Amino acid sequence: MAINDADERAEQHRADYSDHGDHGGAAPLTLPLAREELQVTTRVVDTGRGVRLHKYVASTPQQVEHTLWHEQVEVRHVPVDMLVDQPPPSRYEGDTLVVPVLEEILVKRYRIKEELHITRSKHYTAHTATVTLQSEHIDVARFDEHAQG
Repeated sequence: MAINDADERAEQHRADYSDHGDHGGAAPLTLPLAREELQVTTRVVDTGRGVRLHKYVASTPQQVEHTLWHEQVEVRHVPVDMLVDQPPPSRYEGDTLVVPVLEEILVKRYRIKEELHITRSKHYTAHTATVTLQSEHIDVARFDEHAQG
């Protein structure tokens, strides 16, 4: 609201109230209240400034050395031919797993026909391979009128 508008409205109020009764010779003074309101908005403005990004991937071959291992299993059939009352459990003898192979006979006894001796062994070998490693890079180019550098 402009100041001139406020002054004009105050004069109008004085004129309106001067005709309404006697107030000791002076018209009552009224002051209009004014309030400002703000509305904020945004808009896109082309300033002619900006950047251009260029992203690329670089590949680099690199040799890697690593020790690999694999396991081998050796299975031996060992004849036993022994009578037992109950089936025996599998057991370890050092690094060897011994698994009894049973057969049931008519007398309700068990005969250990053979045992399987299973031994695991690890073997290590050095292995070299060439692998391609990738890394990303970004170039930044400014294209505004005030760009420096």
